[in-house]
Amino acid sequence: MTNLAFIMLAVLSLGIVLGFIRLVLGPNIPDRLVALDLLTTVGVGIAALYAVAFDQPVYLDVAIVLALVAFLGTVTFARYIEKWAHHGD
Repeated sequence: MTNLAFIMLAVLSLGIVLGFIRLVLGPNIPDRLVALDLLTTVGVGIAALYAVAFDQPVYLDVAIVLALVAFLGTVTFARYIEKWAHHGD
């Protein structure tokens, strides 16, 4: 693993920590949804970094599947929040 990969892993780890703090503290559901999306996106980045750093292309498939699942989850949660917000009207 090169020095650049270690630096990128440190930055991604910082993103996980900050995203987890926002996920726990909130203050509301949309903020937590964005934090959860950030955590899954960072997970995709870590899988891609591992695939490139260790020459394991199978982890790129893992990154693609994780990205698709994260996208579908985000869209589903956003639709739920939108219906929940309009339900109060």
